[in-house]
Amino acid sequence: MYNDLFTIGPLTIHGYGLMIAIGIICAILCGLRLARRKDLNTDEIYNIAFVCVIFGFLGSKLLYCIVEWKSFIHDPLSTLGSGGFVVYGGIISGTLAGAIYCRIRKLSFIRYFDIVLPSVAVAQGFGRIGCFLAGCCYGRETDSCIGVTFRNSDFAPNDVSLYPTQLFSSAGCFLIAVILFVYSKRNRKYGSTGALYLILYSIGRFAIEFFRNDYRGAIGPLSTSQFISVFVLITGIVIYVMSQKDAFMREIQDTH
Repeated sequence: MYNDLFTIGPLTIHGYGLMIAIGIICAILCGLRLARRKDLNTDEIYNIAFVCVIFGFLGSKLLYCIVEWKSFIHDPLSTLGSGGFVVYGGIISGTLAGAIYCRIRKLSFIRYFDIVLPSVAVAQGFGRIGCFLAGCCYGRETDSCIGVTFRNSDFAPNDVSLYPTQLFSSAGCFLIAVILFVYSKRNRKYGSTGALYLILYSIGRFAIEFFRNDYRGAIGPLSTSQFISVFVLITGIVIYVMSQKDAFMREIQDTH
């Protein structure tokens, strides 16, 4: 709830940035562990992580600018320089960038797909803690005992009890990560672990949007993220069903 954690001389450590950094490091470590378990090249995990992180941030900022298009048109530099990001933009662009990288390197994308997305869930869990410290992505007002009150936030309304949607999201992402790690250990069908991430995350994100109160754009009765979640869920289901078919398995094995 205090984004400025401490200051050393001219350097101020911000909670949001620190949590993002911790999340990325933990995601890479988890990816390396999964890669060793699946007998994949661990060096490629570093390369894929670098590509996905760079393009993930770019995609997150791009989708934010699209959602905030009025502000972007009025003052592009201010919008670009703000701390706003939309997670789905990062997931989509990061995944596409990883797919292109694997194609260039002649790697089986679907196998790394199963490693990267559980690791992404870990990074998201820490990232949402950063959101809580910064006060962004805040929830609706509530009189319940679980409400939190911000005092020094530049984003959330201060001195008002709000649902801690950031912590809900963080707990959900960590739970998804645990489920995926356990599932990955017991299931060897390529694509199913990554697909399960898409399914679980899209459902969770659709639900949490009902409790959030920050502006996130809207498409009809749905928020932008809820609208995207519908298509992510469908994509996840399709990939999961395909991963269970023997023909799909043979095709993936032939490309490895």
